[in-house]
Amino acid sequence: MANYKTLTILLAFLLSACSAQKAEQTVSQTKNKEPLNVLIFLVDDLRSDLGTYGHNHVLSPNIDKLANEGVKFTHAYAQQAICGPSRVSIMTGLRPETTGLYTIDKNGRLRPNQPNVVSMPELFKNNGYKTVSIGKVYHSVTDDQDNWSTHIKKLDNFYADPDNAKTKFAYEAGDVEDDFYKDGKVATDAIKTLQQLKDDKFLMFVGLSKPHLPFNAPKKYWELYDREQFTVPSRKKPDDMYRLALTKWGELRMYGGIPKEGDTSDELTKTLIHAYYASVSYMDAQVGRVMQALDEMDLRDNTLVILMSDHGYKLGEYGAWNKHTNMELDTKVPLIISRELSHENRKAGVTSNALVENVDIFPSVAQAAGLEMPKVDGQSLLPLLDNPDMQFKEAAYSLFNRGKIMGVTVTNGQWRYTEWRNAATQEIKATELYDHTTSDVATANMSGRPQYHELEQHLKALLHNKFPLNAPSFYEKRHVNNH
Repeated sequence: MANYKTLTILLAFLLSACSAQKAEQTVSQTKNKEPLNVLIFLVDDLRSDLGTYGHNHVLSPNIDKLANEGVKFTHAYAQQAICGPSRVSIMTGLRPETTGLYTIDKNGRLRPNQPNVVSMPELFKNNGYKTVSIGKVYHSVTDDQDNWSTHIKKLDNFYADPDNAKTKFAYEAGDVEDDFYKDGKVATDAIKTLQQLKDDKFLMFVGLSKPHLPFNAPKKYWELYDREQFTVPSRKKPDDMYRLALTKWGELRMYGGIPKEGDTSDELTKTLIHAYYASVSYMDAQVGRVMQALDEMDLRDNTLVILMSDHGYKLGEYGAWNKHTNMELDTKVPLIISRELSHENRKAGVTSNALVENVDIFPSVAQAAGLEMPKVDGQSLLPLLDNPDMQFKEAAYSLFNRGKIMGVTVTNGQWRYTEWRNAATQEIKATELYDHTTSDVATANMSGRPQYHELEQHLKALLHNKFPLNAPSFYEKRHVNNH
């Protein structure tokens, strides 16, 4: 009996010791698990013309490499095709119609108008993260700046030729090193900041300005292309297009070397396209520099990396330029998300055709970091990163205002339906329906055609679900508190 009792006590002791050791190992593993870092490349005016998206004439090896390390989204959309409101939407996870912020002036900034909205840097900073803004992140350098631990403001444009600087010329091929123009300086600042923060957990935004105007890039990136390889897009506007659907592209006309009215000539069009892609390749090289530094500092294992654009861009299609519309070319954006290398179910070199939106980025990175989210309009993309082929959203939404008229639009990834409404009363003034099953360029407004009635009614119902006809004025002041 005594032997049995002794054996029982000994067994209990061993089991207890084993359990304690296991628990200690679990605690130790939890303590040793590195916290998640987040690095976001926020690029200005970048459309999906990249090698990884099948545009083989564009040289973007570093972005292509990032896509091979993560999930590439083919149907990602901005909520408004202008940088100020788009960036506020990205940083808050709230749509422009939720905040009532639609412009790039003071009336469109986050903090003067919505002081009680939780922003991405605010949430991360309040949870012990170092938050970093380098280059162009918010449109206004002063907006939300108190929520950045490190804030290196966006720089002015640099010209190698003083005469180009005087006329604010639209493009330049300076015989200079990468660090001469501002994206090179942004990459250098990002690398230095990574070196300083490598032992901290961080949320870092690297705001790359190219390919935004002026299309200034070192000469060596221009030499990657031959201007004659580019073709002039059709200047034909869609049949029956609403009169306010396109703009007179005043942004480009502000720059030297551009006609103040009328179309750009074929020769100038080719030069501008050449300049845009040289700027893309220059920006891509800066992405590569930062990613190489991330690898060299052994930070990639616990750093989630995102590359995204604030909106798309037109390069002469419809005889138009820039963004500022509800058209597919302006609302559609590239989006690549690469999970930290230590993520167990990490997908690499995968394409997702799911409908996603820029407003989804905030909840995605917050969930990845294990942070409690405020109420936002976006949805976390983490399930898609683990299962890229799953069904996600039925539609993606954008808007653009034209003074007293507001254009609201919805896409199912193949067709785009737009309503132009009285911004105060929601009265519908005009409708558009465009086929994008084979091209991002629209050819004719199909709205009202009998053969598309069922499709149009379906898209109309989706649009009215997001933008009800009984909603208050788009310009009515909103007071949002989502803490």
